[in-house]
Amino acid sequence: MEGTALNPILDAMRMTSIGLGMLLVATVLPAQPRPPEHSVFMGDIDTSVDPCTNFFDYSNGAWRKANPIPASMQRWSRRWAAGEENKNQLRELLDDEVKRNDWPRGSVDQQISDFYSACMDEEQVNKLGAKPIERLLKEIRSIENRAGLQAMIARLADLQISAPFGVGPSPDNHNPSAVIANVFASGLGLPDRDYYVKPEKRFVDAREKYRTHIARMFMLAGYGEESARKASDSVFALEKRLAAGQLDNVALRNPEATDHKLAVEALQKLTPHFDWNKYLDRSGIAPADLNVSEPKYMQAVDKELLSTPLSTWKTYLTWNVINTAAPYLSTPIATADFEFYGRYLNGAKEIKPRWKRCVEAEDKLLGEALGRRYVERYFPQEAKARMQDLVKNLLSAMADSIRALDWMSPETKTKALEKLTTFNPKVGYPDKWKDYSAVPISADSHWQNVTAGLKFGTTNARTQIGKPVDRGL
Repeated sequence: MEGTALNPILDAMRMTSIGLGMLLVATVLPAQPRPPEHSVFMGDIDTSVDPCTNFFDYSNGAWRKANPIPASMQRWSRRWAAGEENKNQLRELLDDEVKRNDWPRGSVDQQISDFYSACMDEEQVNKLGAKPIERLLKEIRSIENRAGLQAMIARLADLQISAPFGVGPSPDNHNPSAVIANVFASGLGLPDRDYYVKPEKRFVDAREKYRTHIARMFMLAGYGEESARKASDSVFALEKRLAAGQLDNVALRNPEATDHKLAVEALQKLTPHFDWNKYLDRSGIAPADLNVSEPKYMQAVDKELLSTPLSTWKTYLTWNVINTAAPYLSTPIATADFEFYGRYLNGAKEIKPRWKRCVEAEDKLLGEALGRRYVERYFPQEAKARMQDLVKNLLSAMADSIRALDWMSPETKTKALEKLTTFNPKVGYPDKWKDYSAVPISADSHWQNVTAGLKFGTTNARTQIGKPVDRGL
């Protein structure tokens, strides 16, 4: 799924989701004829290109010429085309599901059909405009002190609004079999630090367009033109200061640059103006050693918590709510969001049709609920069993090959065979599905369904912290 910003919490949760786009599209129901097998698609090759000069154009130039990037897509390839075909299949599945409105409450069918129905009710979504987020924005406006600000930062984290930082699960760099909390830099509306600080024209232009976009979104949320402009100025100025404290993309390539395991007490000393015990307690995260990806950035955040006016912080959090909610609100708001993030930053020429955006939202938030019905129709247990047998045979053959190697010492063979036994093949879908039955989904409110899905995802991710890595996820 394409998004408008990178979010490590989302990344962690996606690692535990079904990832429908990775299902074996070519596998069909046993009753249907098997498709022809392929290796290299010779028709993709552009023989007019010298492979020694440009192997990329040689290997797939013909395919690219015959398959231009669709107007609603940011990139295109056979893999992406397969993913879009999956969405067509999901649309058919959901269109069938919504034909019934008497599914048992809390069942997979009720949840995936009601989520899709509420999302597809464009008339109701447009009628509400920005009203679905008004209550939350009002609570932000009512913040009276720094303690209230910190409580709101923690609350917004439940909705995967990681501003000005985020906390999520991550394997311990020093003990990869364990999961610890990771405190990471976040909270910027532009893709990365470079967009705020570099002098090149494309970055300067992006900054100006972003400021205009912020003002436009505030106006769509009900602000007057002058108030929206001032809000944009405040948000951008704070984000620019925060960005200056973040590592750039080159520095982030070094794993040691983001490896800083600290006790909670050390993190508290690093950021004395933020109450970490309250934050962790509210988030249901046990106080234990955690990783702080960018300590200098967290010091910059601490400085801003002390020196930046409360009113600016409230405006900043308001913007993060608007920005997160925009794709799920009325057509004017969602379109404005697309115009900046989809068209300007990522190059798509038109917004995706509503049905496809609804399918993507449901896959993102209720992925394994939707996935259960998907695999029943398109990838049944028999198909998974056949693939598991194939992988088992491959591993057995590899073990035989290792034993037969005449250049490998017995000790090395033993180690190699031990390593082979740790291979954990995952085919199609998990052996144990996530249980969404407690997630309140109805056909009445798309935004409420979205927030319920976001909260479930956050809680599910946090429950991994402090436990061994679950290799079955």
